[in-house]
Amino acid sequence: MDFFEEQRENKRTTLVLISVFLFIVLSLGYFIDHFYLGFDITRGPFPFATALAFVVASIWAMTSYYSGDSIVLASVGAVPLDPANADDKSKVLMDVVREMSIASGNPMPFVYIIPSDQANAFATGRDQDHSSIAVTRGLLDRMDRSELQAVIAHEMGHIKSRDIQTMTVIVVLLGAIALMSDWLWRISFYGPRSRGKGTDLRGTIIVLLVALALAVIAPIVGQIIAMTVSREREYSADAASVEFTRNPLALASALEKIKTGFVPMRNASRGTAHMFIVDPLVKMVGDKEGFWSDLFATHPPIDKRIARLKLSGHEIVAQGYGRK
Repeated sequence: MDFFEEQRENKRTTLVLISVFLFIVLSLGYFIDHFYLGFDITRGPFPFATALAFVVASIWAMTSYYSGDSIVLASVGAVPLDPANADDKSKVLMDVVREMSIASGNPMPFVYIIPSDQANAFATGRDQDHSSIAVTRGLLDRMDRSELQAVIAHEMGHIKSRDIQTMTVIVVLLGAIALMSDWLWRISFYGPRSRGKGTDLRGTIIVLLVALALAVIAPIVGQIIAMTVSREREYSADAASVEFTRNPLALASALEKIKTGFVPMRNASRGTAHMFIVDPLVKMVGDKEGFWSDLFATHPPIDKRIARLKLSGHEIVAQGYGRK
């Protein structure tokens, strides 16, 4: 399977994971409505708990969706790039963003500079027409033009694939799971609502144990799925960078520089870490691999990303599409 088929496979995987997410939400809602509120959903009464959780989570997520970009940019100290007062490296950045905007078919995004020595970048905004790309001063200082182009192409891939919308859906589902798990935990101690003469102590205990298990396990599973979707989107954005630049070795080189020159980013947070091209908080980015180390990681192992890009580069050169 080539790099671009893998990109399509990642998108299919994301849809499957979101479907699993939705199943968990509906299962929690059914359990609360049917066993605790006494609603017989099979006969048509409105699924109250499920609907309420979706409404509350959606309001919170939509607020973040429409105003979250400005909050995130402000939180990392990003400042708009003023072309009139830009230095030489910033002018190169503007030229590269214009080039990748054309290559990707995206409208020209707003460009921001983050005053940090760490080499990193991220894209934000609610859609292609309201998007921003922020890069650190460290990235501008360390990348050559082709590497900078590859990083910007990666961020353009996030914008073009509507990853911000995808993660907004994930936030809604994760928020609904968190709400319903909390409700289920609280009401479990009151016991399920009586279902009639067939209800006995043994059945009540079983329902209680299942409820407590769901309340504990569902948020953990939801978080794992959310991080898996985040990692899949990073692979897809890497593939988009290859598609727009036809130069996977440039992105591999950029990731190697980011890894070897890693310094902490003071203003980054766990809530925004998934947005960056590499995790800005983990000192040894991507050095550890394996099931447990990757389970809650926002990004795939950086060494694995580099290896895949180099393999793709060799394939492109062999096919005559690239150059060494």
